[in-house]
Amino acid sequence: MSKTNGSGNPLLQIQDLHVWYELKRFGFGHAGYVRAVDGVSFNLSQGEAMACVGESGCGKSSLMKTILGLNRPTKGDVIFDHTALTETKGQELRLYRSKIGYIQQDPFGALPPFMTIQRILEEPMVINGIKDKEERLRRIRKTLEEVKLTPVDEVLPKYPHMLSGGQQQRIVIARAMVMEPKLLVADEPVSMLDASVRVEILRLLRNLQEKHDLAVIYITHDLSTVRYFSEYIFVMYAGEIIEIAKMEDLLADPKHPYTLALLEASSDPDADNALVMREIPQGEPPSLVNPPTGCRFNPRCAQMIDGVCNVKRPPNYIISPGHKVACWLYEGHEIDERPAS
Repeated sequence: MSKTNGSGNPLLQIQDLHVWYELKRFGFGHAGYVRAVDGVSFNLSQGEAMACVGESGCGKSSLMKTILGLNRPTKGDVIFDHTALTETKGQELRLYRSKIGYIQQDPFGALPPFMTIQRILEEPMVINGIKDKEERLRRIRKTLEEVKLTPVDEVLPKYPHMLSGGQQQRIVIARAMVMEPKLLVADEPVSMLDASVRVEILRLLRNLQEKHDLAVIYITHDLSTVRYFSEYIFVMYAGEIIEIAKMEDLLADPKHPYTLALLEASSDPDADNALVMREIPQGEPPSLVNPPTGCRFNPRCAQMIDGVCNVKRPPNYIISPGHKVACWLYEGHEIDERPAS
């Protein structure tokens, strides 16, 4: 990855991150763990956008909540802007969270219906100790203009139900931007919107990223939208990263059988492909309480090598600079022992 923050270090470092949720039997006895994130590593530099792609249940949301400081790592660490999440608490944790903007998936559910737009956008600043009312109003006006919600004076007294879905999502983006963050975490930001609005919102996010030199993590299950937004893509399956590459490299030449399956499942606007039979893997993602041994995709993989894929966890093989894949099909390539970046 090319860009870095002022110190020459990545803005965000995820180091061998594990997030496990303990299960209780009858509310008391230990019954195992849900291994939602299980050994994830990557770096993100200032000004870069990275997409996290995978099916529902692959660990995307648990990873996102941990980066936001809502979960604590079971093992490993999240280092953001020189601050290790495991070492923060109290006021330090509040400062940590104030530097990260969060864009929710469902704009209508994310906005309190009993608050005006002005009150919604003021709330993060009040919580983080910005007492000057004029400064709060200045930031609100500036942010609403940036997300193209004008005239501002007409928007401020409205309630969320008085806005369209696209306008509500712009308010969610404005709320994420009002604290002037260094990192944006966008959780399926266009999945609840009409197709005609999706590209417009993604272009807005891209413009904000470039204008403010933001790092962005774009979480999605839809590979058809990442081409509008991301420099890098990493693919998650059953709590692990199984492939990471530059956006154009991964879309043009995916290597892992699961990544190929995701691309096959993506919507295709070409009418000539409507009757083409697509090779979609059978079955469901595995249980994260008792995941398969070896490669976790092996029970669904048509190219599974018996005695290898179902026995040993594959390392990260380097296919080309910046392109790594955890799959035994590429045994013989150089192995990357460092965290994915």
